[in-house]
Amino acid sequence: MPYADCPMTRIPNATSTKHSIQHTIAVYQVVQMLLAVEGDDARAAVLRRAGISPALLESPLARVTQTQFARLMTALVRHHRDEFWGLGSGPLPLGSFAVCCRMLVGHRKLGDALRAGLRYYHALLVDFVPRLQVSGGVAYLRMGSRHPLTARQAYAVRVFMFLSYGVMCWLAARRIPVDEVVYQDSDVARRSDASKLFQAPIHLMDGEWGYRFDAKWLDLPVVQSHESVETFLREAPACLLVKYRDQASLTERIRRLLRRYLAEEMPSLEEVSDMLATTPQTLRRRLQREGQGYQMIKDALRRDVAVEFLTQSDLPLLEVAARVGFSEASTFHRAFKGWTGLTPGAYRQAHNEPEDIDA
Repeated sequence: MPYADCPMTRIPNATSTKHSIQHTIAVYQVVQMLLAVEGDDARAAVLRRAGISPALLESPLARVTQTQFARLMTALVRHHRDEFWGLGSGPLPLGSFAVCCRMLVGHRKLGDALRAGLRYYHALLVDFVPRLQVSGGVAYLRMGSRHPLTARQAYAVRVFMFLSYGVMCWLAARRIPVDEVVYQDSDVARRSDASKLFQAPIHLMDGEWGYRFDAKWLDLPVVQSHESVETFLREAPACLLVKYRDQASLTERIRRLLRRYLAEEMPSLEEVSDMLATTPQTLRRRLQREGQGYQMIKDALRRDVAVEFLTQSDLPLLEVAARVGFSEASTFHRAFKGWTGLTPGAYRQAHNEPEDIDA
């Protein structure tokens, strides 16, 4: 259950919203997902179905919304007739994910379900082998490669990490805290959103990928049923992006707190520490464990709110700037270009290009 925000943080003229601002996703992830799509026309068609302008891919810092990202997943499955989007050496048959999920709900404990799911995919995955290793009270979902991997195949490994984690959280109907994410490539780790997704620091290790968590969570009961799995499958993959984000994490608590101050000067780290009844040193240390920094949270919040206003409203740019805490349009333009590689006007224009979105 999420912790309640400290009531002392609310002020009379604070900006509030009826919903939380969704985290945006780096366009780098979109580029990786398209690695197996051959030809400019084919890539453009897939992007149109997802509601993503090809112009955004020209800016390495650009962001897309979670809705666009989920549409892209679906569009790629349709394009390749492959649940791994053509990334692997061999395709994952359509329906394999659904078959696996329906099988998993028949187990009583999370650990038993997880092991069964990994055995199921051992027969389907050509390029790597996912295994659950438990030692010293730590569970490690390790992805070991069967052969040297191409960039496409390595991205497929990371996709499997994301999907397995989402399904694991769904089975237990709660977020499973991750202690550490393992990547083998420092450049990929730097570009990745994995630290934010898993809310854990990234550790580099040659030849493998995976994530570690407390083995006690393997004893959680599987609370999903043969009835609930059908609802889950209708909502996937979009639900995997947001459903089990830990709203009680320190990063999310600070993000919600700062949302109230967005249109004005945000409190300092020391002031936030006082509001949360902790010390600045403890706050920094806890954020570091979640792979975050205070300035990173502030910038990401302003960026994500600006993206929401630019893509989902007709507010003038000056009004958008004011709502995210900038008194001058020029300052907002520079900051937004630093965040996304595009000016606010160019970003809105790219988003508003004609789309061909499948229902």
